[in-house]
Amino acid sequence: MTVDVLITRLDAGIPLPEYAHPGDAGADLRTTVDAEIAPGHRALLPTGVAIALPDGYAAFVHPRSGLAVKYGVSIVNAPGTVDAGYRGEIKVSVVNLDPSDAVTFRRGDRIAQLVVQRVERARFHEVETLPGSARAEGGFGSTGGMLDAPPAGGE
Repeated sequence: MTVDVLITRLDAGIPLPEYAHPGDAGADLRTTVDAEIAPGHRALLPTGVAIALPDGYAAFVHPRSGLAVKYGVSIVNAPGTVDAGYRGEIKVSVVNLDPSDAVTFRRGDRIAQLVVQRVERARFHEVETLPGSARAEGGFGSTGGMLDAPPAGGE
């Protein structure tokens, strides 16, 4: 299924978002600037594009897995949300999580992926109590796993 998205190129030297392979969920976003990000620091990188999404859709800016694995780069507010009514430039708040090495981006580098999805609007109904469920209030590790393991090297 496809959806038509209107796009304005704000920087003529940067390619429009594109899908690298058939079936990809995310279209690559590129930066318009050179930037060096020190370990533990973040930067807001412009992409040179603005979009108009149809009502009922949102775009989500996701980290690129290759940048995460190779350089420790992620997105501060992952995923970033682009609402249907937003018409400004898409910018990506990247963070360098590597403890010792800076990461350098050059103009035109792929920095994130843009995933366009249909979204539902909720109608909220206030109630005194919520209906029961099998999970109830269990969360934050309530199903076990690593939190149940003894500390490394201990008993």
